[in-house]
Amino acid sequence: MRALWTGSIGFGLVNIPVKLYSAIQESRLDLDMLDKKDHAHIRFRRVNENTGKEVAWENIVKAYNYNDEYIVLNDADFEAASPEKSKTIEISTFVETSEIDALYFESAYFIEPQKSGVKAYELLVRTLEKTGKVGVSLFVLRSQTSLALVRARDNYLMLHRLRFAEEIREPGDLALPSNVKISKKEIDMAAKLVEQWSEPFDITQYKDEYRKDLMKIIKAKASGKRPAAKKMKVVHTRSTDLFEQLKASLGSKKRVS
Repeated sequence: MRALWTGSIGFGLVNIPVKLYSAIQESRLDLDMLDKKDHAHIRFRRVNENTGKEVAWENIVKAYNYNDEYIVLNDADFEAASPEKSKTIEISTFVETSEIDALYFESAYFIEPQKSGVKAYELLVRTLEKTGKVGVSLFVLRSQTSLALVRARDNYLMLHRLRFAEEIREPGDLALPSNVKISKKEIDMAAKLVEQWSEPFDITQYKDEYRKDLMKIIKAKASGKRPAAKKMKVVHTRSTDLFEQLKASLGSKKRVS
């Protein structure tokens, strides 16, 4: 793995030199775009709108349109805006994980200690495990301020980037139901169904079956075979009564995800 960020974690007066690595890898297939006529690759180019010529990555700079004038920014400018946040994940407070709505969670990263920070790293791991807390911090990653959580997982630390409150939309525009009458027996029956279908969560039981099935189709087409199309089975209950549907569900076999 290649480190995405190098700096340190600030934990009170303790400084822990660390590196960040992405904890996520895509499972979806990497599909190319082709011209339907001759299957030639469709390519996207970075073109100068004045000259029409392609521009190499090393010649591209970032800029902000300020009063119809572009102000070019370089790496030094981004770091100068907040040098301490560019190099340090400064933990400002500790909270319970349960206090943070899952809606705010974004990306996940592994935190690896550098050689000089091994003992302090282990100290933070064990402290977070003992207290059951997570550290909250603001730091700069890829020229942007990120809100983050530092937490212990097994015997190592992880960082989770969070969305800011202003990035979350309000549900006010949703057409939500109101004044819907639900009887006690319907709620009790639904709760009974939930209880019957409840079990400890094991994420390894959930697989990307769509990717696997799509790969089968690709292999079949590559060998000149016609792939068999799956038929979707829709099961309808005879009764339109909600209570009777719930009651019938209690005896049914649990769906496989």
